[in-house]
Amino acid sequence: MEATSYSDDDRVEAFHWWFKGRRALFGRILRQLGIAQKASVLDAGTSVGTNLRLLRDAGYTNFRGLELSERAIAICTEKGLGPIERGDICQMPFHDRTFDFVLATDVIEHIDRDDTALKEIRRVLKPGGYCLVTVPAFPSLWGHQDVQNHHKRRYRLKPLLDLIRESGLAPETWYHFNFLLFLPIWCMRQILRRFAEAPRSEIRMNTPLTNRILDWIFAIDLRMAPILKPAFGVSLLVLCRRPLDGTGAP
Repeated sequence: MEATSYSDDDRVEAFHWWFKGRRALFGRILRQLGIAQKASVLDAGTSVGTNLRLLRDAGYTNFRGLELSERAIAICTEKGLGPIERGDICQMPFHDRTFDFVLATDVIEHIDRDDTALKEIRRVLKPGGYCLVTVPAFPSLWGHQDVQNHHKRRYRLKPLLDLIRESGLAPETWYHFNFLLFLPIWCMRQILRRFAEAPRSEIRMNTPLTNRILDWIFAIDLRMAPILKPAFGVSLLVLCRRPLDGTGAP
């Protein structure tokens, strides 16, 4: 990402509706799966540490982050979020079968070889271990924010599931989320495309009032999405698992 994007995200990640809502969603998934607080957990692509904040506050004691950007690592370190190792998700500095759970949330869209990244995630997972993948959805939503964040692509559901299966992981649950705001966001991005000078970050368009309103809408969205499994949304979520040895694992 741009260095300014790290600064913008760092300034608001503790309270912004998007970051707060995702932490609540990921935390529910961890609890529903019964992932023990002593389980080995990797946050692959920490950025400014929003998932590390979740793991710390939820009482996990054996987690670590992986991040390529020295600027992002410095931000996390300043906030007391860690430990973090510097490295590439396509060539992770961890032994095979190290982790019980891997968070790969809004990461693989930044990678040229997203297939290689997913295969690396499978490698470092223990047999039976879980990976939570989230990505931006629908190419028609492409906008200045994607360019600012150095995204390589936005995803559709079937190709993403195929990619995950080809990596040796088995998708178990999947759905779109942030579907209640899909139409407003789509319209906003179509309008912003017409302007050469767009806001540096959509996060900067937030205000205390809009944050409270969107926080409420997003909370409802994240409760409904796993049940309704809508056919559209700004983001996609896939919970996948490394098969147990002897049950199809390569």
